[in-house]
Amino acid sequence: MRNEVGLEEDEEQLMTTNGSSISEHQKISTSSRFSSLLASKDRDYLLNQHATQVKVSDLEGKVTALYFSANWYPPCGNFTGVLVDVYEELRNNGSDFEVVFVSSDEDLNAFNNYRACMPWLAVPYSDLETKKALNRKFDIEGIPCLVVLQPYDDKDDATLHDGVELIYKYGIRAFPFTKEKLEELQKEEKEKHERQTLINLLTNHDRDYLLGHPPSEKVPVSSLVGKTVGLYFSARWCIPCEKFMPKLLSIYQKIKQNLVEKGDALEDFEVVFVSTDRDQTSFESYFGTMPWLALPFGDPTIKELTKYFDVQGIPCLVIIGPEEAKLEFLEKQMEEEAKNLPRSEFHVGHRHELNLVSEGTGGGPFICCDCDEQGSGWAYQCLECGYEVHPKCVRAVDRGSMIQR
Repeated sequence: MRNEVGLEEDEEQLMTTNGSSISEHQKISTSSRFSSLLASKDRDYLLNQHATQVKVSDLEGKVTALYFSANWYPPCGNFTGVLVDVYEELRNNGSDFEVVFVSSDEDLNAFNNYRACMPWLAVPYSDLETKKALNRKFDIEGIPCLVVLQPYDDKDDATLHDGVELIYKYGIRAFPFTKEKLEELQKEEKEKHERQTLINLLTNHDRDYLLGHPPSEKVPVSSLVGKTVGLYFSARWCIPCEKFMPKLLSIYQKIKQNLVEKGDALEDFEVVFVSTDRDQTSFESYFGTMPWLALPFGDPTIKELTKYFDVQGIPCLVIIGPEEAKLEFLEKQMEEEAKNLPRSEFHVGHRHELNLVSEGTGGGPFICCDCDEQGSGWAYQCLECGYEVHPKCVRAVDRGSMIQR
């Protein structure tokens, strides 16, 4: 019969990352769990950056992130650099955090070269079965993907599949990636949004102005208060940005013209260029093609805005309205125009009737079947076969002539 002291020792409590207690039994279960995921019948180790073997059991008690990635996909390379910074900062401050690389590289050399820039562990490239099993278990549909496992909680709702998004959005603040921590961050974010102002968004302790034309002109950020402002995240090297620019210029000029015709002040609407250009020369050249304002190249506010608005790709246009309330300004302009459009049309390039739709009535982003350019908002759509065109591309024909065809 076990004595009382032995029983107490068996049930000795250990503290987890988020402050809850665990037993020795849970500790053993955690070790077994990681082994079943990351080890095989012939291997009980992972590889570190220098190809040295590290026991899978060393992950015991650590928040562990499985990093599904590959060297050949640029978004993976971009995120790897961000993850390295977060990983090293967490390790330096003593946090129990580990990353395990699960490779989708095309060959061993590519794997070794990519792994050389990673300070964490990796499943050996040769262990194809373990990599396949992990992809199946966590239903990996795209890369980069960061799946975060809690050391003492293997319930489905404790496993996070959106680690990439969380790292981009919160950085080290997301650690230890528990439900409670994320709820806390979301609450903080909501409160921050509610008390945020345009001046706080666009200024910092060294700068209270934006660049005008010429770039030496300094326009006070305070001059934008009470106006609708579009933050345009873009860069000269970005081909989609280059294609979007003429459309934004056209919308910008049209809004300005409409405001003048309605008797509103000319500057009631403004755009601010938020650059992700690679150098000052590219920034100046690109900004020279724009009639609006800009944040200075390399300004630290750019990174803050990217995180604040969760910008994950460019081009991206964020509209913020007077008194810092987000407005659907451009959509309202399009709504006004749509009031004068026919509810349906017959188009010379299509034999079925086309109906006017918007995002709220069955429409959405589309590729125009007439001009092959992307569209959003209002469109004429065929309910029979999905044919869709911009309202401006419709060349209306008489209904009777279409029936005869």
